[in-house]
Amino acid sequence: MSEEFLSQEEIDALLGGGKEEKEEKSGVHPFDFSQVEHIRKGGIPGLELLFERWVKIYRESIRRLVPQVGMITKESLYITRFNSFISKIPMPASYNVVSMRPFKESFLLVLDSRLVFVIISVMFGGPAKPFKIEGREFTKLETKVIEDIVKLALESFKEVWENVYPVEIELKGMELNPTLARVVSGNEKVIVVECSMDIDGYEAPFFFCFPYGMFMPIKEIIFSEALFAERDPVWENYLKEKLLKTKLKVSLELVKKKYFLREILAWKVGEKLSLDVSKDSSINLLVEGRPKFLAKLGKVRNHFAALIQEEVEKDGRGREESRGASQGMGRGSKRAGEGK
Repeated sequence: MSEEFLSQEEIDALLGGGKEEKEEKSGVHPFDFSQVEHIRKGGIPGLELLFERWVKIYRESIRRLVPQVGMITKESLYITRFNSFISKIPMPASYNVVSMRPFKESFLLVLDSRLVFVIISVMFGGPAKPFKIEGREFTKLETKVIEDIVKLALESFKEVWENVYPVEIELKGMELNPTLARVVSGNEKVIVVECSMDIDGYEAPFFFCFPYGMFMPIKEIIFSEALFAERDPVWENYLKEKLLKTKLKVSLELVKKKYFLREILAWKVGEKLSLDVSKDSSINLLVEGRPKFLAKLGKVRNHFAALIQEEVEKDGRGREESRGASQGMGRGSKRAGEGK
């Protein structure tokens, strides 16, 4: 029996190799570095935790408008180019531009048309299926439904942010043309949060699109895994117990005076210095060397004591006022001592 073997040229041809491929590999080709995505390892844990909490709050809010809503979920969070994100959104869609002060950039809340049409259908007693539309804009009724959905979403979003960072969220406008809703240039990176809403068994998507550099001023919060960390009552009680047992140094500052060096050099043994402190004078009670309270001198069972009157203001204003005329200075203070 004769055996036939393929030649090397035939093998190369079948495997896609050969001289032509070698020549192609040896050539120099331009490389577009802008197409390489630099995605942070571990994602953006703080933002993911924030959205996990947001979907729970928004679910309760949207159910008051559309009782047929079953579940709202965060499907994925990823980083991509703005043009790549926009190209994947089917038309028509509602591009809602939202400002988030104090951040400079605005973000997008994009509602897929299927979400809008399913909600309208179930609100009027129809099935949970999007009706067919081709090449038309949203009607006034559809626009009103979009406004209500977006308003509830932004109110819930602001509520979640109150525990993270104080922000003011405002809807700047709704666009149907994606070219009019550009929050960044087409080649810039954006953070996309894809969510879905279940309406009587039909799942429709909607998206949040944030400029990548939007949260850089608070990156230690957004990239932190400790956001919304669960409180441990056992640890809190232990910490409180240890804190209450902490020892602090408490002292009374009777008076503070200033003298010139020439006056101090002129002092003699037996010379008296007047402190100008009476039982009605307000003096500073210091905690760890810092003025904390205003107090009055007193005695309890042959022990000196201090009666706390009020807390000293943080700027130290109360401390200065408490001294008043008791803070003598220079020759005037010395003469008062000599007179006595």
